[in-house]
Amino acid sequence: METATRTPLYLLHGDATELFSDVRTESVDLVLTDPPYNLGTFMADRQTNLAAMRANNFVKAGWDNQNYDQWTLLMDCFLAESARCLRLGGALVTFMSIIKVESIVRLAEKHGLYYKTTGIWHKTNPMPRNMNLHFVNSTESWVYFTKKKKTGTFNNGGKVVHDFISMAATPASEKRLGAHPTQKPVQLMEHFIRLLTNPGEEILDPFMGSGSSGVAARNLERRFTGFEKDETYYKLARARVQIDE
Repeated sequence: METATRTPLYLLHGDATELFSDVRTESVDLVLTDPPYNLGTFMADRQTNLAAMRANNFVKAGWDNQNYDQWTLLMDCFLAESARCLRLGGALVTFMSIIKVESIVRLAEKHGLYYKTTGIWHKTNPMPRNMNLHFVNSTESWVYFTKKKKTGTFNNGGKVVHDFISMAATPASEKRLGAHPTQKPVQLMEHFIRLLTNPGEEILDPFMGSGSSGVAARNLERRFTGFEKDETYYKLARARVQIDE
């Protein structure tokens, strides 16, 4: 009787800039991640009322409060190491604030990553914060690159795939073990993994947070390596990747 083998999943606690050395050169098929946007201080100064409405938010977290030069150095290291780890034609998808996309593209191209597109995730059920004052924030951008080739794996099955993804924000069922302030829904991560990789291939998330990318990789039978610096979120990611359905 054959014994089923589980797809390898490696979750590491520590700083991404140090843990990248554990990943072999040209061993990764997709880097899928949601790094710091460096908006904590910016948002705190804009009277968004975010801190008052939600205690678990990036304004209070501290990890999103670097100055621009510090953030640029972190992103430069992240993109350089991602380029090293990616195989030729491998993909990188990173979520990013729209006001930082140009900076990310500039840094990525320096390291041999070919810019493909900037897309939008439209949250169909956003928090209606300050709805009587201005437009409700219902979108996040994502940026797509390939390594040193103008195309790579794209499993569209001959169908048109738009760069505009419309789906709900992370459901409560995915937060039952705990939540991250910028947690992405598993369905969203699965969308990119299906399109840009094949079963058995390797996914890397250097800023894993609560582990949605790991849950998605496990669901779709991809190998996965994730880094998380915050111990609380690292433990949450381990719990979710192991038992979340």
